[in-house]
Amino acid sequence: MRKPVAVILLNWNTPEHTANCVLSLQLYCNEALFDIIVVDNGSADNSLSVLKVQFPDLIYIENNENLGFAEGNNRALVYSIDSGYTYSLVMNTDTVVDEDLVAGLLQHMELHPEAAAVQPAIYWMHDRAKIWNGEGKFNKFIGKTVSDLSIPDEAALKTYKIADWVTGCCMLLRNPALQKSGLFNKLFFLYFEDVELSFKLREAGFEVHYLPSSKMYHEAGVSAKIATPKKEGNLSPVIHYYVSRNHIWILRQYGNPFYYPINLVYNGFYYIALLGYFILKRRNQKAGLLIKGLKEGFFTPKKVIWPSQYK
Repeated sequence: MRKPVAVILLNWNTPEHTANCVLSLQLYCNEALFDIIVVDNGSADNSLSVLKVQFPDLIYIENNENLGFAEGNNRALVYSIDSGYTYSLVMNTDTVVDEDLVAGLLQHMELHPEAAAVQPAIYWMHDRAKIWNGEGKFNKFIGKTVSDLSIPDEAALKTYKIADWVTGCCMLLRNPALQKSGLFNKLFFLYFEDVELSFKLREAGFEVHYLPSSKMYHEAGVSAKIATPKKEGNLSPVIHYYVSRNHIWILRQYGNPFYYPINLVYNGFYYIALLGYFILKRRNQKAGLLIKGLKEGFFTPKKVIWPSQYK
């Protein structure tokens, strides 16, 4: 009989982090509930061979190029759905658990058929007393997605919250709901693809939940950091392209037009200040990619971003 959950780990040049994540899952979680699928997103460091030697019994999917977080995970989601799993647990590889995360999230979903997705409380790896990502909210007034970083108290640990969005760092997804809503939008590549999927699931008639009684730990930003810091800083310049572009796409599709003037002032001030900082610091690549992201964010036709809606 098929196990209920397919755990999906997208690896891109981070075999040590992926291995640590797998080991923590195997140590703390009931393996009768899940199989692990490792998707390699065109790594250039022999990741797949290293992981196969250490974990020969996992399921492996090899992408020959970096398809981004969205489409890289989609390949495994299709496999999960086609193989008959009921749920897919998408997790970042720079995470670890110290409790049976799978069982906790699975029990919640079984008790709440109205939910298409649930995420745990995600704490920082380096400071396990602080939240990295909690309840996801969307402030339409200022056009900003935010996460409630409040440490859950005793009362909060006994319940859950209906969120606006859940993070792709860790989300347990109901596969039949995905078949109704569609998967990650591959054009987002990375950043905000989880927000977009959450909104699609809600449009399809489902809820997305935040379950603070389940927890995990996240290092955060491993794939986004530059191995050898240069004058552009430690963060990869391309991140600013995807964040700015995809943020604007979200506002165009899911924002409230009544608040667009406020959105423009609030976010415009932020992006102008960020651009000015890059220019002042002579971080020309970051400045150029930020401008490119803003242009594509505003001017890419909706029928290109969401073609299924314009057939």
